[in-house]
Amino acid sequence: MNARMKIATEERVSFSITELAEEFGVTSRTIRFYEDKGLINPAREGTTRVYSRKDRGRLKIILRGRRLGFSLQDIKKMLDMYSPESGAKDQLTFTLQKCEEQLAKLNIQRADINEAISELEDGIRQLKDYLSTGGKPSKGARKTIA
Repeated sequence: MNARMKIATEERVSFSITELAEEFGVTSRTIRFYEDKGLINPAREGTTRVYSRKDRGRLKIILRGRRLGFSLQDIKKMLDMYSPESGAKDQLTFTLQKCEEQLAKLNIQRADINEAISELEDGIRQLKDYLSTGGKPSKGARKTIA
Protein backbone atom coordinates (compact mmCIF):
# COMPACT_ATOMS: atom_id res chain seq x y z
CA MET A 1 0.00 0.00 0.00
CA ASN A 2 1.54 3.31 -1.03
CA ALA A 3 1.50 6.41 1.19
CA ARG A 4 -1.42 8.06 -0.61
CA MET A 5 -3.58 4.92 -0.32
CA LYS A 6 -2.61 4.58 3.36
CA ILE A 7 -3.67 8.16 4.15
CA ALA A 8 -6.93 7.65 2.25
CA THR A 9 -7.58 4.45 4.20
CA GLU A 10 -6.80 6.10 7.55
CA GLU A 11 -9.23 8.96 6.83
CA ARG A 12 -12.14 6.71 5.88
CA VAL A 13 -14.93 5.96 8.32
CA SER A 14 -16.39 2.83 6.75
CA PHE A 15 -15.25 -0.12 4.68
CA SER A 16 -16.84 -2.96 2.79
CA ILE A 17 -15.93 -6.58 3.44
CA THR A 18 -14.29 -6.73 0.00
CA GLU A 19 -12.10 -3.71 0.76
CA LEU A 20 -10.93 -5.16 4.06
CA ALA A 21 -10.32 -8.58 2.52
CA GLU A 22 -8.15 -7.01 -0.19
CA GLU A 23 -6.30 -4.73 2.22
CA PHE A 24 -5.38 -7.52 4.62
CA GLY A 25 -4.96 -10.31 2.08
CA VAL A 26 -7.67 -12.55 3.52
CA THR A 27 -10.94 -13.88 2.17
CA SER A 28 -14.38 -12.47 2.87
CA ARG A 29 -15.14 -15.82 4.43
CA THR A 30 -12.33 -15.29 6.96
CA ILE A 31 -13.77 -11.92 7.97
CA ARG A 32 -17.27 -13.41 8.30
CA PHE A 33 -15.78 -16.19 10.46
CA TYR A 34 -14.32 -13.59 12.85
CA GLU A 35 -17.69 -11.87 12.87
CA ASP A 36 -19.43 -15.17 13.74
CA LYS A 37 -16.98 -15.60 16.64
CA GLY A 38 -17.91 -12.14 17.97
CA LEU A 39 -14.49 -10.61 17.32
CA ILE A 40 -15.82 -7.88 15.04
CA ASN A 41 -19.33 -6.49 14.79
CA PRO A 42 -20.03 -4.56 11.60
CA ALA A 43 -23.11 -2.43 11.19
CA ARG A 44 -25.69 -3.50 8.64
CA GLU A 45 -27.29 -1.53 5.85
CA GLY A 46 -29.87 -4.01 4.68
CA THR A 47 -27.86 -7.15 3.96
CA THR A 48 -24.60 -5.27 3.44
CA ARG A 49 -21.97 -5.31 6.16
CA VAL A 50 -20.45 -1.91 6.90
CA TYR A 51 -17.17 -2.04 8.82
CA SER A 52 -16.02 0.90 10.92
CA ARG A 53 -12.49 2.06 11.66
CA LYS A 54 -12.81 0.22 14.96
CA ASP A 55 -13.70 -3.01 13.11
CA ARG A 56 -10.74 -2.46 10.78
CA GLY A 57 -8.42 -1.93 13.76
CA ARG A 58 -9.76 -5.03 15.49
CA LEU A 59 -9.30 -7.08 12.31
CA LYS A 60 -5.70 -5.89 12.08
CA ILE A 61 -5.08 -7.00 15.68
CA ILE A 62 -6.87 -10.33 15.13
CA LEU A 63 -4.73 -11.14 12.10
CA ARG A 64 -1.53 -10.14 13.89
CA GLY A 65 -2.54 -12.26 16.89
CA ARG A 66 -3.24 -15.28 14.69
CA ARG A 67 0.09 -14.83 12.89
CA LEU A 68 1.82 -14.86 16.29
CA GLY A 69 -0.02 -18.03 17.30
CA PHE A 70 -2.60 -16.72 19.77
CA SER A 71 -5.91 -18.53 20.10
CA LEU A 72 -9.09 -16.75 19.01
CA GLN A 73 -10.30 -17.00 22.60
CA ASP A 74 -7.23 -15.12 23.87
CA ILE A 75 -7.46 -12.53 21.08
CA LYS A 76 -11.14 -11.95 21.89
CA LYS A 77 -10.33 -11.49 25.57
CA MET A 78 -7.51 -9.06 24.73
CA LEU A 79 -9.84 -7.02 22.55
CA ASP A 80 -12.82 -7.14 24.91
CA MET A 81 -10.80 -6.11 27.97
CA TYR A 82 -10.20 -2.61 26.62
CA SER A 83 -12.33 0.00 28.32
CA PRO A 84 -11.92 3.74 27.72
CA GLU A 85 -13.27 4.40 31.23
CA SER A 86 -10.86 2.21 33.18
CA GLY A 87 -7.91 2.52 30.83
CA ALA A 88 -6.00 -0.36 29.37
CA LYS A 89 -3.92 -1.60 32.33
CA ASP A 90 -5.80 -4.90 32.74
CA GLN A 91 -5.82 -5.45 28.99
CA LEU A 92 -2.10 -4.72 28.71
CA THR A 93 -1.26 -6.93 31.70
CA PHE A 94 -3.21 -9.85 30.21
CA THR A 95 -1.66 -9.26 26.78
CA LEU A 96 1.84 -9.14 28.28
CA GLN A 97 1.23 -12.44 30.08
CA LYS A 98 -0.04 -14.10 26.90
CA CYS A 99 2.90 -12.71 24.89
CA GLU A 100 5.40 -14.09 27.41
CA GLU A 101 3.68 -17.50 27.34
CA GLN A 102 3.67 -17.54 23.53
CA LEU A 103 7.33 -16.52 23.37
CA ALA A 104 8.23 -19.41 25.70
CA LYS A 105 6.27 -21.84 23.47
CA LEU A 106 7.97 -20.53 20.33
CA ASN A 107 11.41 -20.81 21.91
CA ILE A 108 10.70 -24.47 22.74
CA GLN A 109 9.48 -25.04 19.17
CA ARG A 110 12.60 -23.36 17.80
CA ALA A 111 14.83 -25.64 19.89
CA ASP A 112 12.88 -28.67 18.62
CA ILE A 113 13.16 -27.44 15.03
CA ASN A 114 16.91 -26.80 15.40
CA GLU A 115 17.36 -30.33 16.73
CA ALA A 116 15.34 -31.81 13.84
CA ILE A 117 17.36 -29.77 11.32
CA SER A 118 20.60 -31.00 12.83
CA GLU A 119 19.43 -34.62 12.69
CA LEU A 120 18.31 -34.24 9.08
CA GLU A 121 21.59 -32.61 8.06
CA ASP A 122 23.51 -35.45 9.72
CA GLY A 123 21.32 -38.07 8.05
CA ILE A 124 21.68 -36.40 4.64
CA ARG A 125 25.46 -36.26 5.04
CA GLN A 126 25.55 -39.95 5.97
CA LEU A 127 23.35 -40.91 3.02
CA LYS A 128 25.48 -38.89 0.59
CA ASP A 129 28.65 -40.48 1.97
CA TYR A 130 27.12 -43.93 1.63
CA LEU A 131 25.93 -43.29 -1.93
CA SER A 132 29.23 -41.70 -3.00
CA THR A 133 31.09 -44.87 -2.03
CA GLY A 134 28.78 -47.03 -4.14
CA GLY A 135 26.85 -48.32 -1.16
CA LYS A 136 29.95 -49.43 0.73
CA PRO A 137 30.62 -48.02 4.17
CA SER A 138 33.59 -45.63 4.13
CA LYS A 139 36.32 -45.96 6.70
CA GLY A 140 35.29 -44.41 9.97
CA ALA A 141 31.74 -43.90 8.76
CA ARG A 142 29.02 -44.34 11.27
CA LYS A 143 26.03 -46.52 10.65
CA THR A 144 23.62 -44.79 8.26
CA ILE A 145 20.05 -43.98 9.13
CA ALA A 146 18.79 -46.00 6.15
